[in-house]
Amino acid sequence: MRRGLISIALFVAFVAIYTLSRHSTSTPSTTSTTSSTTTSSLVTTTTSKTTCQGSDFSGAFNQGQGAAGTIYASVTLTMKSGAPCTIDGWPKLTLQDKTGAVLPLNEVLLPSSGQGISFPATQANQAPTLLHLQQGSTTTFSLGYNDVQVGNTACVNAVTISVQFQTNGSAIAVTPNYPIQPCDNGRVWVSPFY
Repeated sequence: MRRGLISIALFVAFVAIYTLSRHSTSTPSTTSTTSSTTTSSLVTTTTSKTTCQGSDFSGAFNQGQGAAGTIYASVTLTMKSGAPCTIDGWPKLTLQDKTGAVLPLNEVLLPSSGQGISFPATQANQAPTLLHLQQGSTTTFSLGYNDVQVGNTACVNAVTISVQFQTNGSAIAVTPNYPIQPCDNGRVWVSPFY
């Protein structure tokens, strides 16, 4: 009888430890992911509800890498002025040639099902999150495109990328070191802000 009680007690202890360890393992993972995102470039002490405006930012194009015709890069935006603000989601892009003419753009928002690409930056492959920004804060988004012409479809030659945080908001113009040349009617894969 005593051996049976000890066996039951050990079983209950095992189930309790297993349940608690699973709970405690999943909670810090979520917290550390959020924490690493917020500590790398954002200050979250503000609860502003104003959507950010491109005119309050400066931008830098981070030349990327590529293989087999697929090019990856990112854009980092730094808040230089304005009141604290928030962003949530994907940037709205406009591609322009050297004369300022707007080029065709087929912006594909990732992550999404059915798209078989993954950005090199882990954060770029996550769902969008609400970001709180203030002067000096930065945010980044990743982009990718294929620069191999297929058939008769021409590849665009964009020397400027205009970035908006929302439709009809002010834009920040970002100039890559080299023109980006997305083919397939200007198809560009874009990550959420991170």
